[in-house]
Amino acid sequence: MTATLDDLLARIDRHCGPGRTDTPVPRVRLMRATKPTVPARTLYEPLLCLVAQGSKRVMIGDQELRYGAGHHVVVSLDLPARTEIDQASRETPYLAMVLTLDRALLADVLLTLPAPPPDVAEAVAFQVCRTEPALLDSAVRLLDLLDHPTDIPALGPLIEREILYRLAAGEQGAMLRQIVTTGSRLAQISRATAWIRAHYSEPLRVNTLARHVGMSPTTFHRHFKAATAMSPLQFQKQIRLQEARRLLAAQAGDAAGIGFQVGYESPSQFSREYSRLFGAPPLRDATFLRAHGFDPDPPP
Repeated sequence: MTATLDDLLARIDRHCGPGRTDTPVPRVRLMRATKPTVPARTLYEPLLCLVAQGSKRVMIGDQELRYGAGHHVVVSLDLPARTEIDQASRETPYLAMVLTLDRALLADVLLTLPAPPPDVAEAVAFQVCRTEPALLDSAVRLLDLLDHPTDIPALGPLIEREILYRLAAGEQGAMLRQIVTTGSRLAQISRATAWIRAHYSEPLRVNTLARHVGMSPTTFHRHFKAATAMSPLQFQKQIRLQEARRLLAAQAGDAAGIGFQVGYESPSQFSREYSRLFGAPPLRDATFLRAHGFDPDPPP
């Protein structure tokens, strides 16, 4: 019998503690929130998030996503985002299952599917879709393994592969194919975002980065904005400021020194841009975060 959304909800509710729960199934974690959350900044990794109850609002660049029960989101690149759970209560908590995407396994799954016709549309790095029954059924069977942990090594990889197949054969297949196809626009942008993340504290020369990934500066800027909903410089700024916030929350320190550490030469510019993104100057925000328990990885 095909699983329902209530079946997914029941499995998550049974196995998920408060907040985030890592499971014995590789790359699978569960999320619970019992009240709406304030907007938080995070860095999404490539993932699938299936929502069983409640809803969430996400801002990626200038694009707003809202997804709730019966929908899922797929993110194919590392992307800075602002997230906010807007429907959750103790009686009806936000409940979700998250699967981190294994690119090697995804590439292997895509080899079993016929190549689609060329897609001339701009590549995007995130999409929300309604969860089809076949995908829902696969997700429920994957969580059923939590009741039979000795079956996880043998059956977990098979069901994970099935989930990736369902995604690849559905609406998000073209996006997923792009991230594992060498030379595709999204693969090129993925190389660019990886470079920015690894060198975020260094000056960003967009023309040089465009050549690094094999694009002209104009084409690179257009495809980067289409994929991530922000410019390369905006992407770098969010990475810098999120890292600064993590450092400030983890240790008492000099705000100007941390600003310099993440790439800012001007303390006033760092304080101004930090305040604009997080709503308070660095040291005041850090004091608040340490007092209230900062979560550097809020749930998807």
